[in-house]
Amino acid sequence: MNRLKKADACFVCKVCGSTVALEGAGTRHRNHCPNCLSSVHLDEEPGDRKSICQGVMDPVGVWVRADGEWAILHRCRSCGVFHSNRIAADDNPVKLMSLAVKPLASPPFPLEFLEKMIALMGQGGTAGKGME
Repeated sequence: MNRLKKADACFVCKVCGSTVALEGAGTRHRNHCPNCLSSVHLDEEPGDRKSICQGVMDPVGVWVRADGEWAILHRCRSCGVFHSNRIAADDNPVKLMSLAVKPLASPPFPLEFLEKMIALMGQGGTAGKGME
């Protein structure tokens, strides 16, 4: 994505090359590509466009705000900063769901531990016992 200016009507994504409109799809200030969900580190504070980093921001997760709205978590490839951005109506739903289920698809422990824990709990056991 090129450095955004208010006069720009669109930008080209640095990751996938899609041309992206800045407005529309339920958002006033587009800050990520609806195709690949990538962004660029443009802001220090939301909307200020003061970052000198300009690194690609990879989508690394999603979270649900208190009002139920989803937001994308981005991490900068260059400096490592994290930012959260509202999703837009035209964001790729497959990419959003892939981000949402990523922790379930790659748990931090072997799945057989989960099976053992479920078996123990079904027999009146408690979580954590018998998993050594």
